[in-house]
This record gives sequence, structure tokens and C-alpha cells, in this order.
Amino acid sequence: MKVLMFGWEFPPHITGGLGTACFGMTRGLAKQGVDVIFVVPKAYGDEDEQAVSLRNASGIRFDLTDKEYKEYWERVKYLEVASNIIPYVGPEEFQKTVEAKKKTGESFSSNVFSDQYAFSGGYGPNLMEEIARFALVGSALALKEEFDLIHAHDWHTYPAGIAAAKSSGKPLVVHMHATEFDRTGENVNTLVFAIEREGMEAADRVITVSNLTRRIVIERYGIDPGKVVTVHNAIEQNVTREIADIKRAMKDKVVTFLGRITYQKGPEYYIEAAHKILQKDRNVRFVMAGSGDMLNQMIERVAQLRIADRFHFTGFLKGDDVDKMFALSDVFVMPSISEPFGLVPLEAMRINVPVVISKQSGVAEVLEHALKIDFWDVDGMADSIYGLLHYNALSQMFKKHGKIEVENLKWENAAVKIKEVYKSALEAVK
Repeated sequence: MKVLMFGWEFPPHITGGLGTACFGMTRGLAKQGVDVIFVVPKAYGDEDEQAVSLRNASGIRFDLTDKEYKEYWERVKYLEVASNIIPYVGPEEFQKTVEAKKKTGESFSSNVFSDQYAFSGGYGPNLMEEIARFALVGSALALKEEFDLIHAHDWHTYPAGIAAAKSSGKPLVVHMHATEFDRTGENVNTLVFAIEREGMEAADRVITVSNLTRRIVIERYGIDPGKVVTVHNAIEQNVTREIADIKRAMKDKVVTFLGRITYQKGPEYYIEAAHKILQKDRNVRFVMAGSGDMLNQMIERVAQLRIADRFHFTGFLKGDDVDKMFALSDVFVMPSISEPFGLVPLEAMRINVPVVISKQSGVAEVLEHALKIDFWDVDGMADSIYGLLHYNALSQMFKKHGKIEVENLKWENAAVKIKEVYKSALEAVK
């Protein structure tokens, strides 16, 4: 079986869990005998291609006036709009970006239908334009490549998946890693919502990363429950000895939050819980690793609470730096308001770090050895963290059994379920 797969990022060039999940998934599928052609907007040349055949959309040239493509480009023309969406960036930060572009004379638009197009490969102000071009690339690749079905990850690639399916007649599977409701609460971007819904309506099967996400897809988007299947994410098992053996010089306990500093991740609740703990024990250091539109707001709140000497902002971490941070941590906390799945707790548990997670997360569906709290329950969060820091028997139990639990969450197991979804999609179009 061969799959034409569309994603927006691939390790080591990632901004969050999506790229990490795609990497593990493709490795798992390779072990199940599934060949994957993975298409990204921009390839850098240092990606791991052991399990995939990578296609760089920036390097694909074609003339849309050719008869071969003419009948397909109109279906994505509606995407050539001046939306200038930057995910996870607030109004103030976006305005700064716009002003910076004006000063340098950079334009927010270029010809999507040109012979050659340079993707940024990120989530900048030209995002909607890049999504439109990516859809055209999808349509073109579908006419050139040999494959059995199409798999598109998250809304950025849904138009490409739809275009590829229409030009090839092959079945489409879309993967919902996070909905617009997860990212923004009720303040949804209507254009993003429409793209998500159209992608799922056009798909023969929809994979969601948790039952929590499945319910949102069915109830908020009106998608047929019969074609929505939950396949929980997994975790890469390999950890280098150097990382696992890191020793810490400081005596203070370390509590870590790692993720985007945005509304969805609930960073403000983490800070309030930290304040409560520090009123009882000043020998604790709190880390907030990540970046996002709420970063300045969180720094200001830490200053207001007068806990800045116990609080550390590291900025965005990736690769080995993430594992090194966990190796220095005594507790990991994920207080997400709405988390479709949440790979980071698994990464922490893999390195023997006990975790506190919100009940409003998909990963809570698969973990037993994690302390689970409501994201808004600051007292419950503080009590959970304090207990893991001060009661060694409790901490050791969660470390031991948590690591065993995570070791059983393998991508090759998830890949077996994904392959079954593929077979179901192929049967549906016969």
C-alpha cells in the first residue's frame, strides 16, 4: 500500500506536536509495510527520510495553463484571499509583524499561480496564500505519483488533500490533530472553521487523535459519526543515554510547563498554582518553556505575584533540549483548557518524570498513572504538584508505572489502526 501524505512540517523543523506526530506515524506505518510519499511546503534537506519519501513543494514547478492542470485549479481559487492569518499570534504581535513588513517593503501577496513559488514553510502572514499554492501542488502531484490513497494532516493541508482526491479519484483520509475550537475557544476564525469542515465532509474517513476531539468533530462540525475514527497518538521510545543520565547541580525541586504559551494551553492556571505552592515552599523553581501570544502577559503576572526569582522562561525548546529539560524536572504539568491529545506528557513520563494533566485532554483517555485535574482547579493542581514534590513514595510509584505505561504506547500499534482506516476508506470507494 502506498500513501500520498500531506503535512505542514516534519522534524527537525517543527513548531509543535504535529510534526513530531507525523514523524512517529510514518515510521510506524513503514513497519506495517505502508510506503509514504510525504509532501511538505518546504524541505530543508536534513529531514530523516528513512521511513518516507519526502517531496518538497517549493521545488515543484508547473504551468497551470497546461491542459493537464486547467480543469483543477478553479477548485482552489477561492483560497487566494488576503487573510493574513498567523496562528497563535495575538492582535498586537500581528500588527507589529504587519508594520515590520511595510517598513521593509515586503509584500503579503505573490502570484499563487506562477510557474515557481517559494514557500516559507512556516505560519506567517502569507499562510492562506501558501495553503492555496499547496493545494495546486497536491493536484499536480496526484497526476504524477503512483499511490493508493491520500492522507492530509490538519486544516492547512485539507485543500491539498481535496484537490489531490478530485484529480486522482483516490480516497481521502483527513487527520484532525486540533480543531479551531481547541485553538481559540468560542472565538473561532470562520474561514479556518470552513476549511476544516469542508475537508472532513470531503473525506472518506476522518481520524481524530482522541474521543474528545471526535465528539467536537461530530457535534460542532456535523460530520457523519460513521466515518470518524479515533486513533490515539503514541510516542517515540528511543532516548539517548546521554540525556537519560543528565545530573542536576541545583538542590531545588523543578516543575516544568512546556508548550505554546497560548489560551489553549492554560498557562495562567499554572502560574497561579505555582504562587500557591511557593507560599508553602520557596525551594521550588518553576519553568515555563515555550513561546506564544500570551508570553508577555504571563511574564507580567509572574512579576505582579513577586515570584520572578523562582520562575524561569526559557523560550521555545525542541529536539534534545526538550528531553534535557525533562531530565532536570521533578514534575511536569499540562493544564490545557482544551487539548486534542497532548504528546508532551508522554515525553516526560518516558524520562521518569511524573505528570499532572488536565482532564480536558485527549491523553487523559489513555493514561492511568498521571494525576488528573480540571484545568480551572488551581487548588487541585497545586495540591497534586506539591504531593509529587514532597511524598517520595507517591512520586516513585508514578515514575515506575508511568514509564511502563508509556512504553506500551508505540507508534507501530497506532499504525496498525491507521492502516485499518486506510483499508476501510479503500473499501468505501469500491
